[in-house]
Parts: sequence; C-alpha cells; structure tokens
Amino acid sequence: MGERSVAPSAPELVVEADGGSRVMSPDRVYHVGRDPLSDIVLHDGRVSWHHATLRAVADHWTLEDTGSTNGTYAEGHRVTSLDVGPGSVVRFGNPSDGPAVHVTEALARPADRPSAVSHPSGTSTFRQPTSVRPLPTRTVRIGRAADNDLVLDDLIVSRTHAELRALPDGDYEIVDLGSHNGTYLNGHPVHRALVGPGDIIGIGHSAFSLVGDQLQEYVDTGEVSLDVQDLIVEVDEGRKTLLDDVSFPVGAKTLLAVVGPSGAGKSTLLNALTGLRPADRGTVLYDGRDLYRDYAELRARIGLVPQDDILHTQLTVRRALNYAAELRFPGDTAKAERRARVEEVIGELGLEQRADQPIHSLSGGQRKRVSVALELLTKPSLLFLDEPTSGLDPGMDRSVMNMLRGLADDGRTVIVVTHSVLSLDVCDRLLFLAPGGRTAYYGPPGDMPGFFGFGQWPEAFEAFENDRDRDWAGEYRSSAHHRQYIASATDQPRLGAPPAPEAAPAPAKAQTWGAQLWTLMRRYVMALSADRTFLIIMVALPFLTGAMARLSSGTRFASADKANTVLLILCVGGVLTGAANAVRELVKERVIYRRERAVGLSRSAYVMSKVLVLGVITVAQAIVLGVVGLGGVDTRAPKGQGVLMPPLLEMTLALALLSFTSMLLGLLVSALVRREEVTMPLLVLITLVQVVFCGGMIELNGRLVLEQLSWLVPSRWALAAMSSTIDFTHIPPETGQLPPKGGGGADPLFRHAVGTWLLDMGMMVVLALVFAFLVARLLRRHEPAVMRK
Repeated sequence: MGERSVAPSAPELVVEADGGSRVMSPDRVYHVGRDPLSDIVLHDGRVSWHHATLRAVADHWTLEDTGSTNGTYAEGHRVTSLDVGPGSVVRFGNPSDGPAVHVTEALARPADRPSAVSHPSGTSTFRQPTSVRPLPTRTVRIGRAADNDLVLDDLIVSRTHAELRALPDGDYEIVDLGSHNGTYLNGHPVHRALVGPGDIIGIGHSAFSLVGDQLQEYVDTGEVSLDVQDLIVEVDEGRKTLLDDVSFPVGAKTLLAVVGPSGAGKSTLLNALTGLRPADRGTVLYDGRDLYRDYAELRARIGLVPQDDILHTQLTVRRALNYAAELRFPGDTAKAERRARVEEVIGELGLEQRADQPIHSLSGGQRKRVSVALELLTKPSLLFLDEPTSGLDPGMDRSVMNMLRGLADDGRTVIVVTHSVLSLDVCDRLLFLAPGGRTAYYGPPGDMPGFFGFGQWPEAFEAFENDRDRDWAGEYRSSAHHRQYIASATDQPRLGAPPAPEAAPAPAKAQTWGAQLWTLMRRYVMALSADRTFLIIMVALPFLTGAMARLSSGTRFASADKANTVLLILCVGGVLTGAANAVRELVKERVIYRRERAVGLSRSAYVMSKVLVLGVITVAQAIVLGVVGLGGVDTRAPKGQGVLMPPLLEMTLALALLSFTSMLLGLLVSALVRREEVTMPLLVLITLVQVVFCGGMIELNGRLVLEQLSWLVPSRWALAAMSSTIDFTHIPPETGQLPPKGGGGADPLFRHAVGTWLLDMGMMVVLALVFAFLVARLLRRHEPAVMRK
C-alpha cells in the first residue's frame, strides 16, 4: 500500500497473520491495521485503523507503532519501534491474546503457505487455499449433494454439477454434467475441456487449480479486491469522453462512495465496473482476474441495486424474495433450501418484523433494504448501489449508509454512487469525479474538503459547479494523496490498454425456460391480485361497456343504424378491455426486467408470461362483454345462424380475439415508451384510431390509403367479422334514413360467407403475432448492453 522504501537491501520476509501469509519486498513500506486497504489487515476491534508500519532499513526490517490506541507488543512488552526478522512474533492490541504476526524467511516458506494461482493471461490471485488435496487418479464428481466426491455448500451450484476426470495419458479434463449455472474454465463456459497447470476451473463461488501434484480449491468468501486501471469510455465515435483515464484500488471489505456533480460519469463508471457496459479501454481486476475477459463466470458474484425498486411492490417482502430465489437458484434446489436462504437474508437485513408486509407499505429506507436483500440471496462478493439514499430524509439516509457499512464489515466490497454527503464519514474511501469523468480525488472521505481547501462539503460541491476551468484532475495527480492511495496502493501490474472486450456470452439460466415461465406467471398473478384498483377496473369495465351496448340494441337489431351503433360500442369495449390491461405492464417493470435479464432471465419467457396471464384475463373480460352486450338479442342473422356457429358464439369469439390483439398492442406501446406517465394519453389515442378506422364511422372500402391503413387496425377486422356474422349489408336502414356509414354498401369484408369471416378472424391473428414479435424486439432496447443479441 503506498510508499517506497529507501533501502531495498534487506531480505524478503514472509509475514503470516489472520489466516494468510504474504511475501514482503524490501522496496516497499507496508501498513498494518484494521483498515481494509492496509497491507496486513487484522480483524480485531482492539487494533487501530492505522496501527503500525513495516519497512526495510538498511539490511534489516523495522516495525513502528503509529500512535495506536491499544499498543504493539513483543515478548509481552509494549514497543514503539522494533527490529524484526525470521522468528519474530508481534502482537497488536493486547500482549497476551491480541492478533499475532509471525515472521519467517522468504526462502523457508511453510508447506501450507498459499501459492500464487496464475491465470493464463499473466494476472494472478494470491490467496490461502481453502483446501488442498492430491491430484485425483480417477474421476472426481463435484456438486452440492452430499454424495459427491467434492461437496460444495453453495446454492448456485447444482446438486450434481461437474466431473474432473483423470485421463489415461496423465492429462485432466473438466466435464459439465448439465449444471444450471455453468462450469467455467479460465472464465469461459465449457461443457468439456482439457485442464492444464495454472488453469482456473470455476464452479459457483469456488475456483480449482492444478498446482504441481495438488488440486487446490479457493472459495470466494466475499473478501475480494477490485483494481480499476485506466478506464476510458467514449461515445459519438470518440468525440465525447464520459470517463477519462479513471484508476483506483478498492480493498476487500471496503465501503467506497462515488460522488460528483451531475454529468461527471458516475452512472457510466457503475456500468463499467459491473460489466453492463464495459469501458472502451482499460481494465477492471476482480481479485487479480480480468473482469471483462472472465465476465461470464464472475458476473454471478456481482450484485447491483439500481436507484428504483427491483421488486414488485404489491407483494410482501417474504413472497417477493421467494419468487426471486426461484428464478436465481438452480432448478434442483429444494423449496426448503430456498426458503432457508430467504429467511437468512431477511434476518441479516433486519427485516423480520416487516417480512409479511407489502413492500409498498414500507418506508423508503426499508424498501431499499429489501432490494439489497434480493441481491444478497446469491451471496455476491461485490455489491454496487446506485443512489440508494435518493429521496430519503436525513435519518433514513444515515440508516441506509450504516447498513452498507455493516455489509462491508461482514465481508463484502461495497461501492455506492450517491449525491448525498450526509453520511460519507462511514465510508472507507471516497472517489470524487469531476465533470468529464476525471478523478478529482480518491482517498479517505474526511480529507477531501481540506484537500480542496474548503471547510464544508457543500463548499466543495459548489466550487465544482462554479469553477469549471480549474484543473481538478491535474491537481490531484500531482498530490501526495494520489501517490499514497493510487500510485503506490496496488501490487497489481498495469496491464495497459487492451482492445475493447468481446461481447460476453449470455448468462447461464438457473431455471429451464418452462420453470422460469411458471414462476413468472405465478408471481405476476399474485402481483395483479394484490392490486385492488386493477381488480376493480378489470371486473367493472366489461360489465359497463356491455350494458351500454345492450341499452343501444334493446332486444333486436331493428335497423342497420342500431346494429352499427352496437357493434361500434362493442369494438370500443374490446379495444379498451385489452389495451388498458397491458399498456403499463412492461414500462412499470422495466428496472426489474433489466436486472433480472442481466442474471439469466429469458426474454421470451418473460413476454410469454405477460401474454398468457393477461390473455386469460382479457379473453374472460371479452366473454363477459359479449354475453352482457349480446345475450338474448335478436341479431337478425340469416335464419338465426352465423357463418359457422351460432351468432352469439361467433361474435363473442371476434370480441375475444379483438381484445387479445389489443392487449398485445398495449404491450407494444408499453415496450416502446420510456415513461409510465405517457401510457394513458397513448391509450386514448389508440382507442380513437380504432374507432375511426374500424369502418363503423367512415366509409373505408375503395378509399386509397385509408383502406390500406385500416388493415393495420384490429377493430377493422373485428367489426367486419361481427358484421359478416349478422349479414350486416342486408339489414335495412331505419325507414326514411340513408344507409349507415360503413354499412349498407358493398364492403367485401362484411359479406356473410365462410371465407370472409375466416379472413377477418385470420387477420387479427396475424396482427397479434406481429405485435408479439415487435414486443420482444423492442424489449432488447431496454436490456443491458451485454445482453442485446
């Protein structure tokens, strides 16, 4: 971490502490303390945040206490400075049971000291193996079930996940056994592949490597580092830069806040760090592994909480989390396992008293806790949050930030983008981005106002707005803070600026398509049934519209005018019934869909769940509309018969198909718009277009352009199908009246013939298919960049 030693002639040492060990090079100064960014991190409350330093002086090493509260001890005595070498034992915070540091020579490393697991790219991960075993001489089966040779206690691992097979020629291969979340070799999904020394096999949160004659396992427990190197993001073919050479390290168990004025690139940085929109140039190292190259594997270890809720707020906390667990855990996960994990997360976030409350009834801070709980289900090591305190009062702001502090202390790396400066003191590090996406400051939060020469946070923010010509980034690059916290704070080599990463493969789907569909449908039905406003409208609309049609018809279609009026009312009712059900459904769930799509949700399963659930509701409403509006009415159909079936049945089928097609048109609008507020005006516009172009108000037959445009309007074909059923062209007008507009003429779509009626119905089917296809295509625009394929 940081400073260079002036005397590199001392020997290398190995320092063992807190369950791990590390080689100390004499050309560096090493920091000891509770700060997660220290070189030697001691997780004990008696250890000060910055407790001591270890440095080489001439031909030996010296440990210096840096003013710690509880002291540094050697052989039971408190010391301020101590020469250390092989065999030295130093305790921190207490002379008898404080955490100890043991020093040995680098050339005499103990056999169980961790070796560096090298990735074929040259980067490496240096951690204590969780387990070490001899290389197998036979097949080793790996999975979650207890009867596997190698059991992984990890819910994202399938019960029988993969096999590591020893081949006759001495080589090894890894074989995926149809797992739900995939098996990875050097970050890429594989079904069967040869494994060589240094290759990394990824299964769930575990990594395996063949080192010498050993099979070493490394479990990602969450204490991972992130090293950001030279990130550049450009748009408009390079004419505009959103991120400009951003670099910084994030240590394990660190809470980092990213702040800056609007337009400084905070959201762009978040997308680059999570891999949703990789940087055009630069590298993000996840514990020494290139995140972009190994994104297919590592994305499952990243949690992202957007600014808006990522759960259906009509559901209770427990129910929403259970549905999320169904979608994210493998299909072979038992219900009891899922529920146990949900209860564990509810307890971790302190939501026990709110678990059975609807999410919409919670306070803003509690709702944010639920969104975090969803992401914690799969135990991510990196947790990103976008404006989690937006719109919260100061008390809630503090509560949320303290929650994030606790999550980091429990063993995660947490990065939060925020506009709020009320609780930055709970963070370990602060990144301030200047306009143009440049680093204006990186370091401890408390140092930033003084660094810029201001006494208060608001003054610093105001200066960024008022003094845009000041070279904030240049000043920081030449500062001691840059040298201490960025230039010298990482052991990782600079990897340069590799070419833009290729598109990552789609995430593995934890559930089959059918299982996803079933879960989505059940969740959607539950969410709709909890929406009382929707239920009231759903029940009342077809009855009211049908009653109006019945009032217009009386007991029989006495004339063409009366028949035209009734059919027009029924068409309006059918359009409203379908479109009103669907016009808000996709846009209001956009944030939820975007997040779930990024972790493996099937687009087609999502669309189909909406179509099936809304389709059943819409068709049921159309049946009510038809029965209420036409039941017992003498339709004047020839000999009381329709074209193929009784008139009431044929006309109700036409209404049902019209409502279903209009529902898909509503979904199309919902997929097209960017804000929910515009859907209601568009619903009115859709209805007006359907009324004008249905053929019941104006003559369309033979009118160039108008007739062709009407072919794209579902109500045109529905009115034609119902007119065909009752042989509308032969119903006489009222005495002394002209034939009704759209009727009484020779419109070929109104003929009482089998072919005409099937054409009218078939065109609605064609339009329904076209609308459904467009919905799926338009949803791609709202997906993460890595998913658009």
